Formats: sequence, C-alpha cells, structure tokens
Amino acid sequence: MSWPHWIRSRSRQQGLVGLPARPAPTPAPAPGATPAQEAPLLQVEGVSIDYRTQERVVRATHRVSFDVHAGDRFVLLGASGCGKSTLLKSIAGFIAPSEGCILLDGQAVTRPGPDRVVVFQEFDQLPPWKTVRDNVMFPLLASRRVGRAEAAERAALYIDKVGLTPFADVHPHQLSGGMKQRVAIARALAMQPRVLLMDEPFAALDALTRRRMQEELLGLWDEFRFTLIFVTHSIEEALVVGNRIAILSPHPGRLRAEINSHLFGLHSLGGVEFQATAQRIHRLLFDEPGAVPGSVAADAAQIAQRPPPAPGHLPFRISV
Repeated sequence: MSWPHWIRSRSRQQGLVGLPARPAPTPAPAPGATPAQEAPLLQVEGVSIDYRTQERVVRATHRVSFDVHAGDRFVLLGASGCGKSTLLKSIAGFIAPSEGCILLDGQAVTRPGPDRVVVFQEFDQLPPWKTVRDNVMFPLLASRRVGRAEAAERAALYIDKVGLTPFADVHPHQLSGGMKQRVAIARALAMQPRVLLMDEPFAALDALTRRRMQEELLGLWDEFRFTLIFVTHSIEEALVVGNRIAILSPHPGRLRAEINSHLFGLHSLGGVEFQATAQRIHRLLFDEPGAVPGSVAADAAQIAQRPPPAPGHLPFRISV
C-alpha cells in the first residue's frame, strides 16, 4: 500500500501511531521488459450463494467473479434483491458460498476476521453503553491487535479524522445519524483492515448528509488509500464513490458488466459524460438481455411457451 509522503512526515512529527511503515522501493524494470502485473488483493471466483428453506432453495448470486486490487474503490451496484449485500457478507466471512471461492491474499476466506471490517447501514451498530472513544477502541482491544495505549492513540487519530473530537466522550444516543456513521467509519479504519466493506452505509441518511458523507469518505480515501468494497443501489453514488463498478443483474445476481469510473467524482455531477454513463448503467441494470436459468423471468417464459389446455380440461390437477 502506497502512502503519500506528507502523511508519513506528519505522522512522524506528531508522534501518531497506526500508520503502516513506508514500503521498500520497488526496483525499476529492465529496459524493454514487460512490467509484472500486481496480483489482486481479493479474488471472487465463480461464487454462487443459496438460501435454503424447508420448501425450496433460493439462489441469491450465480457464479459471480471479479478481482479487487489494493487501493481500489470497488462498488457492487444492483437493484434490491440482486444479492449484493449477501455477496458482501460472504466476503466478510459471515456466509459460506454454495459454489466457488473467495481469496484474500491468496488464502480462502472461511470465517470473519480483523482483516475485513464491515460498516453497516443501521445506526444501532454501536454499543450504546460505550462512548465514541470506547466504541472505536473496542475492536482493537477485543482482537488483541494492539495494547490499550496504542488503541487510545489510534482512536484519537481516527476520531479526529472524521471530525468528532469534541464528541469523543459522549454516547451514541447523543449523536445524529450521520455522526453515528462517522463513528462506525472511524472504528473500521482504526482496525486498518486489508479491505473495508461498506453495506449501503449512507442509504438511511437525508440527501444533504449523504452528500457530505460521500465527500468525507473520498477525503479519507485520498489520505489513507485503503481498499474499499462499497454496496449501493444508487447509480449516482456508485459513480461518485467508486473507481470500478460491478453491475449485478436482477435476482439471481450475476455479473452483467464492469465499468471503470475513476474519471468521475463529485465534480462530475450534472456533466454530460456523467449523465451518459449513468444512462448506460441504467440500461445494463434493467434491460433484460435474456432470461437467466432459474430466475423468475425464465420460469415465466417457460410457462408462456406451454400449449394452452384442451377445452374442458383444467390446467392443474386436484388431488382428493
């Protein structure tokens, strides 16, 4: 992970902890040599996820594959019910795939771990009896990754980064929804995970607060360059937050397309190219290219192709 020089300098001057050591310089390739491509940090390979009930098996995602590289802002975009949140939970280790595998640093993801931290949509993800400071320190101490002194310093650093230093000693019920989400983000970043997972974290906020939170998230990414996987059903938010967007089809979720969106940001809102890309994404999301086997559309098409029942015959059987 590459960190800007001014961050390293300032952290040394202020005695701040929690920033990784400066990586060793990479030797320049020989003249004429093809530079080696960096291996993906996270690999999702042919992942299908099923929910089983007593009556049936419901497929949430179907053979989804993609790679996420260090420093990516990777967005999973799709309509409600396409399995994007389910896929995020599988990356977090909460749900095992029915088919395929998920690799982090080449190792299979089989359970939750401190190398993947999730920020959820709900505001009640913070223990209400703990202060803001204690909430940020809690996972650091519970995972035994650092001692209490370093946990306190990390908490102070990231609470300051999200602008909540004056509220460090208050409890969650004294905070607004946006402030609670800032605490959740500070808590996640203090863990310095390999991948930060965000499941529609701004969906429950009002429009103005949501825009402010998007700005702050991008500002934090500019400073710390963490790897982000972000779930949303908003095309505009996907273009603003992500540098790569994976578009999932309606149920069951399949990877329909992947779009590079690194040229867009908050400055692009309302621009001609931004709007054209948003319309293209809308078509990819909702223009059905063909019925997916096992989907509702496929079942409906199969029923429609059946010949009509003969006169006097019911299209179903009655058992007595």
